[in-house]
Amino acid sequence: MAVTDYSAINWLTRAFRRPGFWFILVILALITLLHYEEALAYPAFLSQLTANLSLDRHAFERILCMAPIVWAGFLFGWRGAFITSLAALAAMLPRAIFISLYPMDALFETGAVFILGNVLAANFHWLRKEREHRTQLEITQQELRTSEQRYRELFASAQDAIWLHDLEGNIITINKAAEKLTGYSVEELGKMNVKSFLSDESLDLAQQIRSKILNNEPVEQPYEQRIFRRDGSEAFIQLATSLILSDGKPVAFQHIARDVTEQRRMNENLRFYLQQAIRAQEEERKRISHELHDDTIQALVVLSRQLDALASGDKGLSEDTRLHLEELWQQTDNILRGVRRFSQDLRPAALDRLGMLPGLEWLAANLTEHSGIAAEVNLKGEERRLSEEAAIALFRITQEALRNVWRHSGATKAEITVEFDESKTRITISDNGKGFNLPGKIGDLAKSGKLGLTGMQERAQLIGGTLAVQSQPHKGTSVTVELPA
Repeated sequence: MAVTDYSAINWLTRAFRRPGFWFILVILALITLLHYEEALAYPAFLSQLTANLSLDRHAFERILCMAPIVWAGFLFGWRGAFITSLAALAAMLPRAIFISLYPMDALFETGAVFILGNVLAANFHWLRKEREHRTQLEITQQELRTSEQRYRELFASAQDAIWLHDLEGNIITINKAAEKLTGYSVEELGKMNVKSFLSDESLDLAQQIRSKILNNEPVEQPYEQRIFRRDGSEAFIQLATSLILSDGKPVAFQHIARDVTEQRRMNENLRFYLQQAIRAQEEERKRISHELHDDTIQALVVLSRQLDALASGDKGLSEDTRLHLEELWQQTDNILRGVRRFSQDLRPAALDRLGMLPGLEWLAANLTEHSGIAAEVNLKGEERRLSEEAAIALFRITQEALRNVWRHSGATKAEITVEFDESKTRITISDNGKGFNLPGKIGDLAKSGKLGLTGMQERAQLIGGTLAVQSQPHKGTSVTVELPA
């Protein structure tokens, strides 16, 4: 099966649509007509010109055929020149072979026209390409100069500090915003090394980032760095670092820095206030729990016993009164159990007396008792004592996770896995419930109404830990909180 060359068809279609194609066709037809119709005389000046050039009429006409060939090459490239030269050759050959008195000379002239026409057309074509290339190059150079000027203006006027330093840390160039960030002038910074305002810890971090970038390893950006200002005060900056290459080789690093000192201090203050609020909340929970246990529960116990004694005694009470007293005793006993459970929820005694792990076992037993969900606690590694703040936070996160299992998951089984190793403590609460679709980020959980998970994440962050949630519809949910040792 023949394969259609659509590119050639498209080229011919575009050529037919251009006026130049028809102009070349008319010129070629006119020359051909003059070449064969000798009755058509030349104007006097043209006859004089051919005589001065020692050319006969037919040789001159063959030379004229180079004009449409060259023009076709200029307009349509090598294809146009070649096709036009073939058309001219087809027009000249019959006369050269069958009519000319000197066929060998005529054939030589025809061949020369064919070759020279294509050579000239190719030269004109490449000259035009060269001119277009130079024009494009000039445009590109102008755009580069404009782009460079814009970059320099942005560099100089940027609100963020930007600087470049070589592979040894010597600052090459720096913008005005760096003055406000560091307290040094641009002139002073231009003579400094970045090591001058980095602590040992910050220098270690800078070397780690440098090594990763040079080795083409992923780097989480922006990252936080600490520097010292000229007056000796500390500043915290968010830094984005990129590698500058020349001929494919690294020559410098570019840094874009934003001062986040005030933001960091505000975050630290907020974290401190939250810690104090949670500490006060836990203290209040503990106080209320103790008061319920020492006062309210004891009073209810006494009341329950008195009602039981009245209902059981033989003091001439009617049967209706006795039944009413028993009913009151039963209600009091139910209230007593509810208050005792509420007191335990506020602050389990096991947590204060025995530690976190017994507190988690109490949570699992309480879940099984009141919901029927089978829950167990698994320990991996050797248990170690945590700070009171960390133990309470991990307990509350587990408590909230189990509350979610009870209320929302539809699970029949839950598992609490506590892992201790040298570098971290990890607690994973998993269930076999219905699961759910997670948002892109844990921070988006509040928008989807999952405030409990958001509160768990905030508690984890307050003790320097992290929270991860994994869930899929019909595949259960897993909540993991991890705390560095």
